[in-house]
Amino acid sequence: MTQGTQGKGATTSTLWDRTRRLATQEILQTALRLFTQQGYDETTIAQIAREAGVSQRTLFRYFGTKEDLIGGSEEQFVTLLTETVRKQPADAGAWEALRAAFKAALSLHTSPEQALERFRLVHHTDSLRAAYLGKRVRCQEQLLPVLEARLAPSGMDRGQARAIVATAFACFDAATATWLEGNGQGDILDLYDQGLAAVRG
Repeated sequence: MTQGTQGKGATTSTLWDRTRRLATQEILQTALRLFTQQGYDETTIAQIAREAGVSQRTLFRYFGTKEDLIGGSEEQFVTLLTETVRKQPADAGAWEALRAAFKAALSLHTSPEQALERFRLVHHTDSLRAAYLGKRVRCQEQLLPVLEARLAPSGMDRGQARAIVATAFACFDAATATWLEGNGQGDILDLYDQGLAAVRG
């Protein structure tokens, strides 16, 4: 009886997770299509929900804000980056750990085409651009103690750790801008490596 109950519970959980993932993807795809066709500011949550076949209440259960439909929630983004840096091998340097974090963030996009559309929207929509910059600054501050702990054995202080984090994010933004100018040609991480190499000499 116990085993049967556990099996049923596991199946129910799996079905619920699959349903949630499918609903999330449908909402994201619908939102991205409408944002691209009409513009981010011109598209309403009500329209997205209607075309995705869900209620606004359901949409907000999956996505806390309209901005989350483009870049995901800030909490999830920060957690992904900080945990990725924290889980890197002890002998991995700060630059290597941060690169791994950016790679993890890019893996959230289901395809290069989707990434291209999302980055275009962020770079060409003032409200999204401002929101991204604010998120980036807050994320850097959350990453700071994690990176500071990694750098401690080398004798680097908080100010130096902050400079490394800021430089890495600046190079990532530069790589993204270059990638957009090239209409998605090449690899963002390769462009990031090139930019970082130029900065570090």
